[in-house]
Amino acid sequence: MYEVKYPHLIEQLINNIEDLLQQSWHDVLQEYSHLSPRGLSLLILEKDKDILSRLQQTAVISPIQTLVAQLESQLAKPISQVIQETRSQRALELEQQVLLLQGDSNRRGISQLGIGEKLHHLMIHPITGFLILILVVYFGIYQFVGNFGAGTLVDTIEGYFEEKINPLVNKIVALLFPWPVIQDLLANDYGIITLGIRYATALILPIVSTYFLMFALLEDTGYLPRLSLMLDRLFKLIGLSGRGVIPMVLGLGCDTMATVVTRTLATKRERIIATFLLALAVPCAAQWGVILGLLASHPKGLLIWAVVVTSIFLIAGATISRILPGKAAYFYMEVPPLRLPKLENVLLKTYTRMKTYYLEILPLFVYASIFIWFGRITGIFDLIIGWLNPLTVSLGLPEAVSPVFLYGFFRRDYGAAGLFDIQETLTINQLVVCAIILTLFLPCIAQLQVMLKERGWKTTLAIISFIFPFAFFIGFVTSRILLFTGLFL
Repeated sequence: MYEVKYPHLIEQLINNIEDLLQQSWHDVLQEYSHLSPRGLSLLILEKDKDILSRLQQTAVISPIQTLVAQLESQLAKPISQVIQETRSQRALELEQQVLLLQGDSNRRGISQLGIGEKLHHLMIHPITGFLILILVVYFGIYQFVGNFGAGTLVDTIEGYFEEKINPLVNKIVALLFPWPVIQDLLANDYGIITLGIRYATALILPIVSTYFLMFALLEDTGYLPRLSLMLDRLFKLIGLSGRGVIPMVLGLGCDTMATVVTRTLATKRERIIATFLLALAVPCAAQWGVILGLLASHPKGLLIWAVVVTSIFLIAGATISRILPGKAAYFYMEVPPLRLPKLENVLLKTYTRMKTYYLEILPLFVYASIFIWFGRITGIFDLIIGWLNPLTVSLGLPEAVSPVFLYGFFRRDYGAAGLFDIQETLTINQLVVCAIILTLFLPCIAQLQVMLKERGWKTTLAIISFIFPFAFFIGFVTSRILLFTGLFL
C-alpha cells in the first residue's frame, strides 16, 4: 500500500492525535474501528463533520483543538489545504513514475511531461500564465469580441437597421396610426421598434454572442480552472481566492448570472466582496463590447479606460477586504485535464446563453423605450434631463450625454448603446469619461434584483449608495486630469 507522507509538522500532529484517540477508541469512537488511527486523524484534520460531532462527546476534543490551532498559527494556509496539495503532488509523482510516453518505454519507467502537462504548467505559472492571459485578452476579447463583434457585426447589422428597417417601420407606422403620440411609441427616434429592438438586436446581441462563444471555447478546453490557480495570489489581495475568478470572468458576459454564481464562494465575506466588485467595476459584455467598439480606433483612450477601471477594481477590492471582518480566503480545487473543445458543446452552450440573455434583455429594452416615450410626452423626461445637465456639464460633457446617463439608470448596457448613437458629437476625452462613468454606474435592474435576493436589502443599499456618487466622482477626476495634461484634443 502506498502511504502519503505529509510535511514534518503535520506528521507530528497526526502522531499526537493518534495517541490522544487511543484514550477514547473503545468509548465513543468504537464505531470507527474499521479505520486506522492514522486515517481517523486525517479525517479530523480535514474537518469531517460526522467524526467531529462524535468527538465532541469525548475528553480529547479540547487537546486536539489546541494542537490544531497551534499548528495553523504557524502555517500560511489551512491544514486541510496542505493535505490536499500534498496528495495532489504525490499523485502527480506516481503518474510520472508509472506512465510511459508512446515509443519511450525504455526510459526506466519515468516519462517526460506530455504536451497537456506542459501547457498546464505554463498556464498556472505566474509569468507564462500572465502572458497567455494577455494573448487570450488580446485575441479573444479585443480582436474577436471588440473588433469583430462590436465593430464589424454591429456596424453591419446597425447599418441594415438604419438604412432598411427603421425607415420602413417609420413609414408603415405612419400609415397605420395617424396619431403622432402612437407613432413615437412604436417608431421614430425613441420607438419600441426603432430604438428598443434595434439596441437589443443590432448593438447588444452581436457583442454578447461573440463573447459567449469565446467563453464557451475557454470553458470547454479546461483553461478557466487554470486561470483561477494562476490568479489566486492576486485575488487574495482583494479578499477573494482563485475561485472568485470564475464569477468575475462570467461577469464579463452578464453580471446578473455572475452574481448568482457567487454562491459557490466559500464564505459570506467573499460573496459580499465579489458582489460589490461585480456591481462596481466589472462591465458586462454589452457594455465593454460597445466601449471597445467606440475606443478601438483610439488606443490611448482605450488604455486609459482599462487602466482606470482595473485600478478601481483592485483598489476597491483591497479596501473593502480590509474593512469587512473575517478570515482571508483559501482555495484549492481539482483541475480537469486540458482537451480540445468539442464543437457541439461550444455551440450548444453559446446558443443557450445567447437565448437566455436575449429573452431577458429584449423586454427590458422595450420597457425602457416605453419609459422614455412616457417621460417625453409627460415632460418628466425633460425635467430629469434638466436636473442632470448641470452635473453633465461639470464633467466637461455636452448636454447631449444627459439622456445617456438617464438610459443608464434603467440598464447600463442600454446607456452604453445610447452612447454609441452620439459618439460622433464627442471628443476622445469625452468618450473616455463617459465610458468610465457608465462602466462604474449602477447595476441593471436584473442584477439589482439578484443582489437583493442574494445579499439582502441592507448590503444592496450600501453598495448602491456608494457606487452612484463614486462613478461621477471618478469621471470628474478623470476629466480634469485629461484636461490638465492635454493628453487628447
